Amino acid sequence: MGARSGSGKVNRAWLHDHVTDPYVKLARKEGYRARAAYKLKEIDEALQLIKPGQVIVDLGSTPGAWSQYVRRRFAPRQAGSGGAAAGALDGTILAVDLLAMEPIEGVDFVQGDFREPEVLAELTRRLAGRPVDLVLSDMAPNLSGIASADAARMAHLVELAIEFALAHLRPDGALITKAFHGSGYSQLVAQFKQAFRVVKPIKPKASRDKSSETFLVGLGPNLTSIQGGKRA
Repeated sequence: MGARSGSGKVNRAWLHDHVTDPYVKLARKEGYRARAAYKLKEIDEALQLIKPGQVIVDLGSTPGAWSQYVRRRFAPRQAGSGGAAAGALDGTILAVDLLAMEPIEGVDFVQGDFREPEVLAELTRRLAGRPVDLVLSDMAPNLSGIASADAARMAHLVELAIEFALAHLRPDGALITKAFHGSGYSQLVAQFKQAFRVVKPIKPKASRDKSSETFLVGLGPNLTSIQGGKRA
């Protein structure tokens, strides 16, 4: 009974924080599916990475807030358009997630596990040889509570995102990926520095104060990494 009571208090506290969260309120007002849109917005406004006409891949896209943000950057929202921008789309958005995602106009969605070779092959097929300007990854594993195991799973996802980015990015392209401070974080930063010419860790204000998440931004794939990897 004590455990249930404690769990109930935690759940009530989380619900209170969620309901009163200013980014949750703003997402509802502006039609975003999740408050995560404002994390990407902050990063984009700081670095000016998203521009009309680009090819952008959104890894771990569901429920779709990051794809929505990109959609609006490609085609400014019109009155009465609802959650996503409407109108002509100047650019390409390719999204993938293990979970289903409610359709977003103009977003090409692949449902499947990004860790599986056949899903990677399908993404490559849909790109049809087009170089990618920006790879977004908000992927995170289901956490077990075992720090070492969770860190290893997170590192694997980041490594896959780096590998995909090196295989498909333009020479001036970029990768944004979620990471968590803690075990293995310094190793992930080191991998980014090996793979990209410029690396910027960013903790958006929209990230919850209690969260250990940060975002690693890699700018300009390192030519040595590409030659030794996927695009030699």
